[in-house]
Amino acid sequence: MRSFQWFTELTPRERRTLYAGFGGYAVDAFDFMIYSFLIPTLIAAWGMSKNEAGMIATSSLISSAIGGWLAGILADRLGRVRVLQWTIATFAVFTFLSGFTQSFWQLLATRTLQGIGFGGEWSVVTIMMAETIRSPQHRAKAVGTVQSSWSFGWAAAALLYWAFFALLPDEWAWRACFWIGIVPALWILYVRRNVSDPDVFVATRRAQRDDAATRAQFLRIFDRDHLKTTLLGSALCTGMLGGYYAITTWLPTYLKTVRHLSVFNTSGYLIVLIVGSFAGYIVGAILSDRIGRRASFVLFAVGSFVLGMAYTMLPVTDNAMLLLGFPLGIVVQGIFAGIGAYLSELYPSAIRGSGQGFCYNLGRGLGSFFPILVGTLAQSMTLVKAIGAVAGAGYLLVIVAALCLPETKGKPLTAGPAAR
Repeated sequence: MRSFQWFTELTPRERRTLYAGFGGYAVDAFDFMIYSFLIPTLIAAWGMSKNEAGMIATSSLISSAIGGWLAGILADRLGRVRVLQWTIATFAVFTFLSGFTQSFWQLLATRTLQGIGFGGEWSVVTIMMAETIRSPQHRAKAVGTVQSSWSFGWAAAALLYWAFFALLPDEWAWRACFWIGIVPALWILYVRRNVSDPDVFVATRRAQRDDAATRAQFLRIFDRDHLKTTLLGSALCTGMLGGYYAITTWLPTYLKTVRHLSVFNTSGYLIVLIVGSFAGYIVGAILSDRIGRRASFVLFAVGSFVLGMAYTMLPVTDNAMLLLGFPLGIVVQGIFAGIGAYLSELYPSAIRGSGQGFCYNLGRGLGSFFPILVGTLAQSMTLVKAIGAVAGAGYLLVIVAALCLPETKGKPLTAGPAAR
């Protein structure tokens, strides 16, 4: 297909980097999303409240914001590939340890530590991919393709959730879902052997005069030339991630407790949503390169809110809801396809990791309060109304921030120090 012709134009190095990013982000997604499937089981097993379940999700997202922020700074100083390996090891180990927890507080601790690696991985892999691709007109498609692997990790979580609960008693099944999270650590071997830091990053490092200048680069994202970008970029990511978390964190619970679906049927509905999510990344990546970053964000924000509300609030049959899951998946994930390339294009090379890491992960940190807000509101209103109110606020913020930021479609990424 003509839409995928760009892939054949990639060099071997660009393809290896794409494969590394694709696999790394997929395992990142698995280790993060598996918790959302286990919320109903843990509520039953430990007597947790919905508020406590939301607190675990929020805590891991807050720590992921800190991890992504730090990873962006370290990636500017120590290299993209080295820090990527560290982040994968971190989220894999603490997902594995979550399987041994015996209480709410223990799981809160392990999931919080897991979040540090989870957040850091996204920051590094999207920067590395954006800098490696030579052609500006293919950048969003390449980064969006890497991000589409989230759907594969999410699907793996859904399938293994179903398999473990079909084969094992509940008290062991949820633990097995965490234990298998150690397997992604093997992906570090592929990254180590096949990927190197992008040329534009290496050239920028050579151009920097001393270590003191390198350490000071992070603060330049708050300079007069970059402050507006940093604030609006953070707002854009807050709305985007907050709306997404409000819907997807509580969707398995909605399907099981409101729609009264079994474990098997819940997984089936989510698989349709996940397949739509993969298509959304591809569609979003193509649209981002064709119609521009901002127009794409606005389009998907509107679609995410409208379809999210239709999915949870309209009195549709189970079969209709199954079909509606596909377009819902397209819009809730398609909105992310252009964000990695967009944030990379907003900052010069010397502060790209710092700027992108800060914006996306401040957004993740603030967006992380959306799941616990849903849980809190659900104590006084229905779960679906709580999801609608919180997600709607997030997507409105996306539209406002996108309209206030500049368009960067086709912008080349060049080496050199930050603007002064």
